[in-house]
Amino acid sequence: MKNKADLKKITCLGAGYVGGPTMAVMADRCNSIEITIVDLNQSKVDLWNSEDLSNLPVFEPGLASIIKKVRGKNLFFSSDIQKAISEADIIFISVNTPTKTSGYGAGFASDLKWVESSARTIANFATGHTIVVEKSTVPVKTAEVIKTILNYNQNYDAKKSFSILSNPEFLAEGTAINDLENPDRVLIGGNDSDAIESLSLIYEHWVSKEKIIKTNLWSSELSKLAANAFLAQRISSINAIGAICESTGANVREVKLAIGSDKRIGERFLNAGPGFGGSCFQKDLLNMVYLSKYYGLNEVANYWEQVLILNNWQKSRISKLVVDKLFGTLNGKKIAILGFAFKANTNDTRESSAIKITKELLTEGAEIVIHDPKVTKDQIKKDLEKNEGKDPKQKESNSFWWFSKDYEEIFKNSDAIIILTEWEEYKTLNWKFYTNLMRKPSWIFDSRSIVNPKEMKNLGIKLWRIGDGTLD
Repeated sequence: MKNKADLKKITCLGAGYVGGPTMAVMADRCNSIEITIVDLNQSKVDLWNSEDLSNLPVFEPGLASIIKKVRGKNLFFSSDIQKAISEADIIFISVNTPTKTSGYGAGFASDLKWVESSARTIANFATGHTIVVEKSTVPVKTAEVIKTILNYNQNYDAKKSFSILSNPEFLAEGTAINDLENPDRVLIGGNDSDAIESLSLIYEHWVSKEKIIKTNLWSSELSKLAANAFLAQRISSINAIGAICESTGANVREVKLAIGSDKRIGERFLNAGPGFGGSCFQKDLLNMVYLSKYYGLNEVANYWEQVLILNNWQKSRISKLVVDKLFGTLNGKKIAILGFAFKANTNDTRESSAIKITKELLTEGAEIVIHDPKVTKDQIKKDLEKNEGKDPKQKESNSFWWFSKDYEEIFKNSDAIIILTEWEEYKTLNWKFYTNLMRKPSWIFDSRSIVNPKEMKNLGIKLWRIGDGTLD
């Protein structure tokens, strides 16, 4: 094995939401290490290499400035996978692991085809000793799959050898750069102490040793699933409390302040909203359910599944509430959706509450106009898969949607505004001007606690605010 200090080249398989930001920060903090991010999607690679830094495949505050600083110096984007693997001392696997849609475990288990494909590609093209690092969010025991594939090939080529590590990411989209630069912890799991130390030394360029936790492979893999399961549980819990608040006259923001002041609970992840989204929470909860059932722990599976049931219910109850408040029908009514990303400061729409809510409102015959500062019209079209257009005469059904960046067009003759993403620009809108363009009676459905209830009341706007039982 190479001396730990001699590890000079890193390759990352996957140029997505994890691979791009993670390797950018690593390149920025480790100037002596050359990092290459490879991806099969040439158009994605081209975007990463584009001079237009406003059009990167991933939007994260602070990411573009880091890319500008390190790209072409010690950070490179390429589709030449063979070359990048053959030259690498360490390879990070950062590919997609979606939930299976068919076959055994469909709806719960992760589809590991890209992880397996990555392992086979590494086995074919790696040279000498290579440290292979799981970076993707994966089910427990995935490292065994990688290890089996690599060891089989190692047995047929004495010049190759591999060490397998688990190094899960703990990033929150929208704050990923800060999470990478100032992590709560870095987790490295494995059975090869030299490989663990090699990876640890890379992180020690900017992370203190005290924050680097070293475990076995299986503890590392499970820790990632457990962390996301706990966070998702908190969101479903506060949304459940919010629903009770609306029925009893309590205010969920006041309840949050009271319970969040308890040091044993804390205030993080206690904001009521339209339900959690993103690439990890639902997928990891489904993995927990599948894993629990696999080992015969049905009561444990039922516990974690309930977190998901509550989250889906939260999305549907908002849709139903909109219909109920608008006299039981949305036919011929214009509804504006503000925010399509699953949270602010990202262009990621995966599992976004806006997708489910918009689809449900379309089934009610609504005319929907959608706005988001970072999500593109093409992405929304992929997510909704139907009924795009402005002219109802050209549609087979009365319901349709379109995308707009023009607030006057959005608000004009709208019957209701639904705030689904907590973008900062929504907080500073000239609500007095724009709400005056709406058709009366006008409704604001605020699922992110952005608008001022007193201001809306003074403007004559009917308001529903999540978790607020004090409103008329």
